[in-house]
Amino acid sequence: MMGVRRQNARKALIIPGIFVKKNTVFPNVKILRNTGRCPEKGVPMSILHDFHMHSSFSADSEAPMEQMVLSAGALGLKGICFTEHMDADYPPEYESFEADPSAILKEISRLRPLYDPRFRSINPESGESCGSGRGPDSTDVSVEIGFGLELGMQSHLPERYEKLARDWPFDFLTASQHLTLKKDPYYPEVWKDRSAKEIIGCYYEEQYDNIRKMKEWDTLSHLDYIIRYIPGRQESVYDSPAFHREIIAAILEYVIAQGKCLEVNSAGIRHGLGQPNPAPSILMLYRDLGGEQITIGSDAHTPEHIALGFRETEELLLRCGFSAYTVFYSRMPHTVPLL
Repeated sequence: MMGVRRQNARKALIIPGIFVKKNTVFPNVKILRNTGRCPEKGVPMSILHDFHMHSSFSADSEAPMEQMVLSAGALGLKGICFTEHMDADYPPEYESFEADPSAILKEISRLRPLYDPRFRSINPESGESCGSGRGPDSTDVSVEIGFGLELGMQSHLPERYEKLARDWPFDFLTASQHLTLKKDPYYPEVWKDRSAKEIIGCYYEEQYDNIRKMKEWDTLSHLDYIIRYIPGRQESVYDSPAFHREIIAAILEYVIAQGKCLEVNSAGIRHGLGQPNPAPSILMLYRDLGGEQITIGSDAHTPEHIALGFRETEELLLRCGFSAYTVFYSRMPHTVPLL
């Protein structure tokens, strides 16, 4: 999620008695390492959609939207969705994360006739697309471009987000828990006065309460997002199910009961976790509870992070027993096979 704004903002803070351990709870799946990005165009891979990314319309990205589209097309992706940040009423000590849907849609509407095959007009005489659809190297770029938002959950915001969903023709809406105790867990001060276990437990409790109040969402993003920012984590990985299984299971059961999706967010790999968010043990719990519907996103804020870790994520998902993922157009789900 929020990356660029936080560079150089955090100093190491070691908390005595922190509840972290190596990923031993899922022994059949290796701890993933960031061995590269989406393969070059033409190399087979099942994940051809990146449904969580940001551009300069989000406060923590400086990447032009068109550059993100061109990079996604160059990687051979079939479809992407911009999920710009809509964290309404974010704590005043942080910068604003309320994207402008009007400006986003205006730019997407400009780009779609150029690059999205669903919107290109065809010259009736030549049979060729009237859009340029070409990158700087003159190669053809063809990628479906989705219009979405990442909705930052707080208990008082559901009605506001419902109105937003009614007012704009979104393809896809993600629900994300970014705060705990009204603070951003990225910053060390959040972790000073309570144990890591207590803080993370509060985070999951808030997420469960908020998701039950939300109506307009399609996928629950990076369920264990908070574990990226445990101070002093280094190479260890916090074992959320070992300490918070009941509340995590309740969240997953609610996602399943509502017919919603669980996002698999590959950004955990580049954040040094060696695995996506949520962790493999949570993905297995989701499967054990009957969960099947997932969406996949890189949470890219720069072109070089698009589809980062997708090959490792694909391998993990297949080992966990998933056979497909879901994409959304006009808020309607469409299943894409992994094999």
